[in-house]
Parts: sequence; structure tokens; C-alpha cells
Amino acid sequence: MEVIEKGPAPSGEAGCIFCDLPRAGDDAASLIVHRAEAGFVILNKFPYNNGHVMVVPHAHVADPTELAEGDWAALGALLRHTVSVVRGVYQPGGVNLGMNLGAPAGAGVPGHLHWHVVPRWDGDTNFMPVLGETKVMPQHLARSREALAAAFESTP
Repeated sequence: MEVIEKGPAPSGEAGCIFCDLPRAGDDAASLIVHRAEAGFVILNKFPYNNGHVMVVPHAHVADPTELAEGDWAALGALLRHTVSVVRGVYQPGGVNLGMNLGAPAGAGVPGHLHWHVVPRWDGDTNFMPVLGETKVMPQHLARSREALAAAFESTP
């Protein structure tokens, strides 16, 4: 079992993590599971559950109103496809979709829009994240990335 402790918010890092990671050229190390024309899908480094990914536009914008119409449509399709892939790989009982716009709303990277896709199961939260600020994850991030990347490759 892996233990992931609550870490520093990405907003404290130099540059924009969502602009820098795709340019790094190492998708496995960057936890990128899929690339598309308008954006990409990346694992959350501090996940709520196994399979917690984010759909991120390539455009560095902070608000959906700043996206070009074509990008908005393409990202919507990527978001739907991501939900389908996450369901296929993890078989969750439900899925949370979320977007936090601005730091007061909880955005860890407030300057770069992104959607969270979080698979959920009955009873998937317990005292560890509430009291200990620690989440016990039964699947390592590298294994999550491999499973999701393979599922994206095998679907249209």
C-alpha cells in the first residue's frame, strides 16, 4: 500500500505546472495519461481516490469563458471520453466532476483551468484523510497511469 501525504500546493511552484509538464517530454514521469489536440489528461499527484485525473486545456486560461469555442467543444468531448475511460478501468459506483475557478474557490492552480474527474465508491472515505491529512492508496500512481494510458490507447 502506498501512503501519499498532503503535499504543497502546485501553485507555489515556479511557472505553470500545466504548461510545463506537457513540454517536459516524459509523460510517465509527468503522469500524463493521454494527449489530445485541445488538451491532455493527467493524474492528480495528490489524488482523492485511485484514478483521480484532471482534464487540462493546452491554452493557459483561468476561466472557461476565455477558451475558444472550438477548444471548449473539444475539451467537452475529451472530458466525456475521460469519464468513460475512468469508469472502464476502475468500475466506480459514481464519478465526481469538478472545476474550481480561482483561489477562493479552492483552485490549487488558479491560473490554468482544469476539470477533476474522481471515481467514487460507497464508503471510500474514512478517518485517515479527515484526521491524519493522509490518504492510503491501494494503487501506486505509476500503475494508475499505465492502466489509464492503455485504456485511452485502446479506445477511439
